[in-house]
Parts: sequence; C-alpha cells; structure tokens
Amino acid sequence: MSVINITTNIIGSGLGGLAVAIRLARQGHKVRVFEKNPGPGGKLNSIDNGKYRFDTGPSLLTLPELVDELLSDAPENIKSLFKPLKLDKICKYYFPDDSVMDAPSDPDEFSKVFSGLTGEHKRNIDTYLKKVWELYELTAPVFIFGNFHRRKELFQLKNLKVLFNLYRLNPLATMHGYNRRRFSHPNIIQLFDRYATYNGSSPYEAPATLNVIAHLEHNKGAFFPENGMFSITLALYEYAQHLGVEFIFNTYVSKIMLNGKKVTGLIAGGKEYKSDIVVSDCDVFHLYEYLLPGIKAPSGSIKKNLSSSAVIYYWGMNIDHPDLDLHNIFFTADYREEFNCLFKKMTIHDDPTVYIFISSKAAKRDAPEGKSNWFVMVNAPYDNGQDWGELIAQTKKNIIKKLESRLGFSIQDKIEQEFVIAPPGLEKNTLSTSGALYGNSSNSATSAFYRHPNFSKKIRGLYFTGGSVHPGGGIPLCLASAAIVEREVIREYETVK
Repeated sequence: MSVINITTNIIGSGLGGLAVAIRLARQGHKVRVFEKNPGPGGKLNSIDNGKYRFDTGPSLLTLPELVDELLSDAPENIKSLFKPLKLDKICKYYFPDDSVMDAPSDPDEFSKVFSGLTGEHKRNIDTYLKKVWELYELTAPVFIFGNFHRRKELFQLKNLKVLFNLYRLNPLATMHGYNRRRFSHPNIIQLFDRYATYNGSSPYEAPATLNVIAHLEHNKGAFFPENGMFSITLALYEYAQHLGVEFIFNTYVSKIMLNGKKVTGLIAGGKEYKSDIVVSDCDVFHLYEYLLPGIKAPSGSIKKNLSSSAVIYYWGMNIDHPDLDLHNIFFTADYREEFNCLFKKMTIHDDPTVYIFISSKAAKRDAPEGKSNWFVMVNAPYDNGQDWGELIAQTKKNIIKKLESRLGFSIQDKIEQEFVIAPPGLEKNTLSTSGALYGNSSNSATSAFYRHPNFSKKIRGLYFTGGSVHPGGGIPLCLASAAIVEREVIREYETVK
C-alpha cells in the first residue's frame, strides 16, 4: 500500500481510540488524539492514591492475542508492559443455596467440578461448551470481526454460511430460555445467564446468540495482565507515542467540522484542527447530540435502548481474606427480579448480585502487605433521574449485609478507604449517555443489526470505534471495531501501487 498524505483526528483515548491511533499511524497517517481527561484509557483506567491502586473498568481479559497483534512491532520495552497470564480459575461463585464453586479455566475440569457440585450430567455441560464454541466459529467472522453494514462484505462467500445457518444462532430464543432447556440445575443456568451482563443486557430478553460470550472465557481462556488491567492502556499509549501519535489531553472536542458532506476537522478547546479523517471513540449518542449539530442521526442505529450501568465501590481493605479470589461473584436469590429492577423499575435490587474483583491477589503492589483492594460492583440502571445518593447508601448497606452473611466477618470495620462511582459519574467521566456502560443493550433479537456502523454513510471521512458502535462493548469487541475502521480507511483513502 502507498499512503496518501492523510491527517487523522481521533476523539477519545479509550481502548478503541488507542487501537485506531496505532493502526493508522502504522499506515503512515499523521494522528492526533483528543481527550477531555488528563490521561488515556477511558473506562480502562486506574485510581492510584499511593497506597491502594484500582483498575476502574474491565477486570478480566479474553483474546489477549488482539492486544499482542497491536504490539507486534513495538519495541521490547513497550511489549514488556503487557504480560497476560492465563488464569487457572475464572471466578469463585457463591450461589444462593450456600454452595461455593471455584470455576476452573480448563473446560473439562470445569464440567467435572460443576457436575459434582450440582448433579448436572457432565455430558450436558460438555455439549453446551461445544455448542457455544461452534456458535463463535460461525458468527465471529461476521458479527465481531466483520462489517456486515457493507453489503459487498456481508455477501462474500465466506459469510454466506452464516446466512444459511441462521437457525443455529437461536435468535428467537432468549439466553435464559435456551439455558433453561439445556440444564436442570438453577446454579448452572444462573452462571451462564450472567454473561448477558457483559454487554449490559438481560438474559431474559437478550437473544440466545449471546451465549457465545461464555465461549471466550470457558473455551478460549480467561487472562489477567501481570501488572493489572491498566497495563493494557499503558502499553498501547506508549506504543502510539512511539509511532508519533500526538495526544492532546484536558481538551474537550465541541464540534466536528464539515464542508458539505465531507469532514474537514474538528474544534477542540476552542481551536480548529484540520484533518482528512475524524474517528470518534466517544459515545455515539453524545456525538450526534453535541458534535454534529444539524446532522440527523441514522434512525435505526441511533434509537436508544440503553444498556445497564453500574455502581462501583472501591474499598481499600485492612484485610487480605484468604477465601476470596481474584474474581468473586455472590449471586442474588432472585435473578429475574434483579433484571426486572434494572430495566423495568429502573432501580437496584435489594438483593443484588455482587461482584468483587481484587487485583492485589495477582498484582501484589496494588495494596500494602496484608491488605487488599476490593472493586465491589453491582449492576445498576442507567441514570433516569433516580436519587443516586440514597441508592448508593442503601445499596452499600445491602452489599455489606450480604457479604457479612457469606464471609462471616465485619466488612465496614475493614474499609480503610472508599471511592464510589455511579451512573452520573460515569457519564461525566466518560461521556457515556446516562451512564450506560455499553451504549444500547442487546435486549432484542435484532439488536446487533441496529448498532451504529463503523463508518458514516452520509459523511465522507467520519468513522466510529468503541463500545457504543459495532460490534459492541468489552475489550475484544472494541479492538475489533478499531480493525474494522482501519480496513474502511484503507478502502477509501489508500491506493495499491
């Protein structure tokens, strides 16, 4: 490929923005990244007060090879920043019937352990994991790594098998409905239902196709970087700088400039920055509402059906409890009501599922010796005007009551430091509309088709990456969106010699 002299402006330095910056800089573009915050990362960030360090967003990594590919040509000192370690245990589960399970990452061991714990036939679990593997192999080339918004790409021969095998995707069944037919024990149904929360959806409404998410952890493997999740951000940021990418922090982008139906640059911090291309790594709803005045958003892909959000308590704990692991989940006794609260009642369930992530179990420097850093998260509705002060206080009481009942010691007495983030704070920090973590939810059979494409069909030179557009939220999908943007830019702007 030969590169036309191209300048690219990127809005946002989340994972998608960093990945696009690297990809286009490697193509020879002059790249600038604008970030309203003091540093890179977006949701994949860090809180560090010198005593306790917390990863603020994603807490587990799948498909680390997508990060490795981005860093493949990086200097060794930058590559060494990212050291993914495969976990022997995915998660420790605390079920409502008082049973506890350490879920091995090896699929065969997982099915043995769960079969022994529940009485569910091992063959049922093995068959399920095989089915979600086949589902991934069928769908990933189109729905994750492909761009089905281009008809020419969608109808390539390699993709036609998906169209001819749509029935295998179970699009008309819900995740819960499919899992309930596959298994008899409520604990394993609940375990696999939980993967709907990975893109802010409800297992009682999201299509069974999304059971493919379980494949990434249970078949491909769960990973954790040696130096914490924020090391992914640091490695990509350092490599982007090495490639000559310019980062402009503490600078809010207020407008994308157009000449007719062609991008000409953007306005950031009151100053104009000309460019041939603009790539948005900000929330797509925010972009159309504030950065493109007078431009009508695509009616289908911009319809709001927002995902869930979260309330997260970051606790510096004066204890390193030996029974807790890196990842821990304390399930609710009424999962259906929890999701009813999230999407219908727009509140947090009184008995919420509680997720505790303790990075200091793996990255010892994240907490002082004998202490630990608890990332305590519950699912929450997006911000719809709720009294968040009251919800945060009451939810904390409910969490502490639940944890003390299961763990057998006083929680409040062990909290040395506390930071809290809720949907309004998430919106302020990351511009996620109403604090929704993943843009739109996937609570319909057609939701994947209504995600915004990675390019504008109306405006030449405008592209989109990140969790609010195709293919969706989460580390692998954000990285996939960046790769799609690169292909689209090459298609439009670069010529074969």
